[in-house]
Amino acid sequence: MKKNRLYFVTLVLSAAMTFGSVFGVYGASGKAPVKTGNAKAEIEEEIKEEAKEEAEERKNGTEKEETESRKSPDDKFKLYYGSMEDSKEESKPEPFEKPGVIRISFDIYDADTELDRVLDAIRIIAGEDEEKPDKAEIDDNADVNDKKDAEEKADIKENADDKDKAGVKEDKNQDTDVLSLWTDESETKVALTAFMDAITDERSEDFIPVEDRIAVFDFDGTLFCETDPNYFDYMLLVHRVLEDPDYKDKASRFEKETALKIVSQNETGESFEGLETDHGKCIASSFAGMTLDEFSDYIQEFKKEPMISYEGMNRGDGWYLPMLQVIDYLEDNDFKVYIISGTDRFIVRGIFKDSVVTLPPGQIIGSDENVVATGQGDTDGLKYTFAKDDEVVLGGDFLIKDLKMNKVSAIVREIGQQPVLSFGNSTGDSSMAEYVITDNDYRSLAFMLCCDDTERENGKEEKAGKMYDLCEEFGWIPVSMKNDWTTIYGDNVTYTGNKTDSGRLKK
Repeated sequence: MKKNRLYFVTLVLSAAMTFGSVFGVYGASGKAPVKTGNAKAEIEEEIKEEAKEEAEERKNGTEKEETESRKSPDDKFKLYYGSMEDSKEESKPEPFEKPGVIRISFDIYDADTELDRVLDAIRIIAGEDEEKPDKAEIDDNADVNDKKDAEEKADIKENADDKDKAGVKEDKNQDTDVLSLWTDESETKVALTAFMDAITDERSEDFIPVEDRIAVFDFDGTLFCETDPNYFDYMLLVHRVLEDPDYKDKASRFEKETALKIVSQNETGESFEGLETDHGKCIASSFAGMTLDEFSDYIQEFKKEPMISYEGMNRGDGWYLPMLQVIDYLEDNDFKVYIISGTDRFIVRGIFKDSVVTLPPGQIIGSDENVVATGQGDTDGLKYTFAKDDEVVLGGDFLIKDLKMNKVSAIVREIGQQPVLSFGNSTGDSSMAEYVITDNDYRSLAFMLCCDDTERENGKEEKAGKMYDLCEEFGWIPVSMKNDWTTIYGDNVTYTGNKTDSGRLKK
């Protein structure tokens, strides 16, 4: 557009210059002007001569077309484009009075000035007169952009440092591969992503509405280090009853016997009938009277204890990083995630608190102990009313161990919907897995972790082999910790439990 305007105005200028040359050099009569100091008087004389010639022509019967010679000398040598109205003003015309209409005047009395005016008008029309930033302004803008780039790079580095502290190694394909800590050859990864593609596609017959996208996870051995050398809550009881200077002298005989069974199991691998429920009872009694905040604070301190079989990891850091990616992946696809654990729910909530994964306490379900009001005493809850000066404390009574069929009962009572995904690692999760994939209105899957990695984790090959067999029998999808994951706890953590000082595996 700008190029067309420039071309058009150039034509107008050419015509104006030609017209100005004719009148400026030869005059209206075609005769060279007399070079005197009074140019205006000379032109008036020429006009009089032209008038005489016209009178003679009319007398001879010839008609001459009316020309610009009848106008005053001041107007005679003005050329207008876009407007033919007479103007006696000596001021510069305004070239942009109307869109698309340009008026240019050319005065031969002051040819240099008029030429400058026309050239200025052309530059304006062509857009060459637009203000351009000077070098200083460009430098300032460059400085601002450089500063912004530096801040963005600093933010990226800070995020990378945070992930490094959590033991997560940044993957080059992490932006495009949300399961970047899973190997490309993982059949489990393929199965999960194919499932997700199908159930999130509204055109698919497998589509699942957002409100029905429910996933349930076991905790120990599924999301978190199962044993070192035993479960987190088992080791917590040992610490409370046998090591805590503020409580070990107050511990009951039953609590000490149960704690010693756990120690023996850690050393010999011996199993004890009923240890699961006995442990639950001792957890409830040994922490009775604590507020929920006090119990959580106690757990936070225990999380700081080092893991005895690992370098670079404390008890609260034992998260399976590839499984945390699964939670993120599900939540990104509008799933609601629940924890269904055999561990006391208050303990699991304490482990989640201030950790690398965030989940609302209401979505964390586990084994239960009772809670009471501080002023309640032995009064039944049906007969006691909570008072303004009351606090909720642990009541000391163990209620239920959330394993096997009790997990299904917890899902029915507390979620009220049949999940479509289940993740576990033991026979304690088998009922939950079967409940999820049996007579479900939607496409559903059950995954089971197999602890087959003895290099990076306290793996148990015999137990893993049994789980592979169960997966084949029941149609569950096995997850190989050894072959499906590129890392377990992150590159900053080293497992040392199954190795001698020379680095060879123990038999």
